[in-house]
Amino acid sequence: MFKRAIYKELMKRMQEPRRFIQVLAGSRQTGKTTLVRQVLEGTNILQHYATADEPALKDRSWIEQQWEIGRRRAVGKEGIQTAVLALDEIQKIPGWSETVKRLWDEDTANSIPLHVIVLGSAPLLVQKGLSESLAGRFETIPVTHWSYQEMRDAFGWDLDQYVYYGGYPGAAPLISEPDRWRRYILDALVETSLSRDILLMQRVDKPALLRRLFEVGCLYSGQILSYTKVLGQLQDAGNTTTLAHYLELLKGAGLLEGLRKYAGQKVRQRAGSPKFQVYNNALITSQGHLTFEEAKDQSDYWGRLVESMVGAMLVNESKRASTSVFYWSSRNREVDFVLAKGDRIVAIEVKSGRKITSLPGITAFSKDFDVHKKLLVGKGGIPLEEFLLTDVAAWF
Repeated sequence: MFKRAIYKELMKRMQEPRRFIQVLAGSRQTGKTTLVRQVLEGTNILQHYATADEPALKDRSWIEQQWEIGRRRAVGKEGIQTAVLALDEIQKIPGWSETVKRLWDEDTANSIPLHVIVLGSAPLLVQKGLSESLAGRFETIPVTHWSYQEMRDAFGWDLDQYVYYGGYPGAAPLISEPDRWRRYILDALVETSLSRDILLMQRVDKPALLRRLFEVGCLYSGQILSYTKVLGQLQDAGNTTTLAHYLELLKGAGLLEGLRKYAGQKVRQRAGSPKFQVYNNALITSQGHLTFEEAKDQSDYWGRLVESMVGAMLVNESKRASTSVFYWSSRNREVDFVLAKGDRIVAIEVKSGRKITSLPGITAFSKDFDVHKKLLVGKGGIPLEEFLLTDVAAWF
């Protein structure tokens, strides 16, 4: 069973007498629906599952109708008993959070023991609804892209396969047909996320610019670029504020983000150029023209994939481990990743080529900041596979 920890946690919460709305948010193809269906199948509690991801248009009345079915499970002929209502793709219902709040408060006032699970494929939109209406009523469970261990255990992948093909379980059976695998990633995942989770749900005045930003961001994953240079790459007359906003939308869809430079003071962390970082290496390789074998033969390209894969692992794990991920650079010295949790920071260098005997970036960084741990991942340091299989919290 994949996402076993989330499965156990959700099962536990369904058994507790105190009720909170359980919110599972994550990008497409991370297994949210399958996970919840497994939870429902694994319990003898009365239940009802419904999804808004259907051709027919849905509105708030749809939520009310599904909620009523859930209530009838909880208050039936045999009296009042615990029941579960699961609502999938909830972000597609305009004003969903206000309706959920009203119905939830009605059940609380009437002591109806209906547990509610809400699923959403656009984390930014889900979080917006939670913050606007449901304060104090929910618990979030982030469902991230699949880790190396999950892809290894589920499909028998080795480390090189994970570096190249990333962590989309739905695409795993297609890797023996490279062209088909690419089309699946680009059409079923990327295009669906861009068109349905961003463009359809958010105001985007320049959709072509957003798409091009995504392409360039994937191409330069693991690299630091100023917004001015990005605009030059995009050949667009837009401004940096628009670009920063679009990058936030891509982050909210679980595709791509711009890591901020670590500065020790939150007021300064937003300054500087972003370091582009994909959430899944498949977003890079599916847009390229190198096969798996060709990519491994090009050491520079493969090294960039390795660093990007480590960054993807860190940003995904940060959602679960309550850590923040940054980079650092100064005077031609750079630290690939800086993990921060509370007042502790961990500096990480990733090397996939020749053995490294010194770390000038971490040395310079340590002169300005109190570093809890300094990690070299790859050649001459912690083996890459060992690092990927280690819980991020262990480094603190």
